[in-house]
Amino acid sequence: MLALYKKEIRSFLSSLIGYIVIAIFLLIIGLFMWIFPGENNVLEMGYADLNTLFFIAPWVFMFLIPAVTMRMFAEEKRNGTLEIIFTKPISDLNIVSAKYFAGLTLVVLTLLPTLVFYFTIHDLGSPVGNIDTGGTIGSYIGLLLLAASYVAIGLFASSISNNQIVSFLLAAIISFFMYAGFASIGEYNLLGSADHIVKQFGIAEHYDSISRGVLDTRDVVYFVALIVVFILFTKTVLGSRKW
Repeated sequence: MLALYKKEIRSFLSSLIGYIVIAIFLLIIGLFMWIFPGENNVLEMGYADLNTLFFIAPWVFMFLIPAVTMRMFAEEKRNGTLEIIFTKPISDLNIVSAKYFAGLTLVVLTLLPTLVFYFTIHDLGSPVGNIDTGGTIGSYIGLLLLAASYVAIGLFASSISNNQIVSFLLAAIISFFMYAGFASIGEYNLLGSADHIVKQFGIAEHYDSISRGVLDTRDVVYFVALIVVFILFTKTVLGSRKW
């Protein structure tokens, strides 16, 4: 498992994929936070916080993470190298886990440079340091859990197709529905008191809760369960070759 994990990390960092993902993410967030006029611009808004980052990042990750995960299994299938991996003394779950943690590592590497934004806003505050550090930490935890869920979804999408474009589109669609779909359905008030329950199935409800700085066990359990479910889905798809 560790050897496969290292192979995936080397694959990311030895090509332009990983660097392009990190650069695009930071560029988009930076433009909205500091350049583009509007309510998301920190300098115009006049508040020392990172709300712009935590509002825009889920939408940016919705497309960047599928762009990373689309090749994980799809490319292996297309090149015929997945069969070689299956001959190694490693279980299907370990194969999925290695690729999952490699994708998650790239997400962490993408988020680390955003700490520059935190320290910049920290120094711009009046007085200096006038920023809710506790709330910011909670928001980072929420964003990491959300991104980890996207990675699991993207891995599943990559496992069911040998076409990277199809995998990308499927991952983006599932991620979008999980983030905004359930929330939108709940807003229509079609099910009465059950609308709240429908919203609970969506990522946005739990992400917004954690982003408010409230680390509720129920929200963490939701994300962990979502990740586990899609990892098991991926394992099942890989195991179907034996049927």
